[in-house]
Amino acid sequence: MSHAKTAIVTGAGSGIGRAAALGLMAAGWSVVLAGRRGESLQQTLAAAPATSPRSLAVVADVADPASVAALFRKTQDEFGRLDLLFNNAGTGAPAIPLEDLTVEQWRRVIDVNLNGAFLCTQAAFRMMKDQVPRGGRIINNGSISAHAPRPNSAPYTASKHAVTGLTKATALDGRKYDIACGQIDIGNADTEMAARMKLGVPQATGEIAIEPTMDVDNVARAVVHMASLPLDANILFLTVMATKMPFVGRG
Repeated sequence: MSHAKTAIVTGAGSGIGRAAALGLMAAGWSVVLAGRRGESLQQTLAAAPATSPRSLAVVADVADPASVAALFRKTQDEFGRLDLLFNNAGTGAPAIPLEDLTVEQWRRVIDVNLNGAFLCTQAAFRMMKDQVPRGGRIINNGSISAHAPRPNSAPYTASKHAVTGLTKATALDGRKYDIACGQIDIGNADTEMAARMKLGVPQATGEIAIEPTMDVDNVARAVVHMASLPLDANILFLTVMATKMPFVGRG
């Protein structure tokens, strides 16, 4: 390509976001790393291959409309266009009985996982439909929880089911602007968030069981593959998971 394509990755300071950002940078993308912790974003930036195009770290909270607007303004000012948005930022609530959750715990998960994805998608639409050449791609981080819940996970599961609806609506509404949208559903990638899988986590039966995990680089490769397609092709849904995790079947 004559110039590096530009991506925004939210939640780029750790875990899946960091792995995806590094994968995109290694593949020749300029990446705007977004997240709430500046130090973590700088650590991701420092881990990029020396041959990568120029990238940028921007402290942002996807649940805050003003912060999202500033993130996309900065991207426009620095790179002039946006070719990819990876809506990756996410959070969960404590794994406590549904009836014991506070309204604030529920709202925080919905604010980050769903409202944040919407706010970023809306800002991406505004950039992508007006740029030349027109269009771009949005990838949403769903989850295995977009298909099936874990015990005591109502806010997270509900938010990820809603992300699936947002993905479908975005894919439809983006057609007229040459904006493609797909969703990656990830199961047991070996990150800090999934470290508990190795110690044992509650199952639907009530027992505690250790679950298999997979290298997070598998997720990064999948994101880069989805991002590399021409805009007339789209992976609408992709599931990448630890092969032996209890998802298919009856656990």
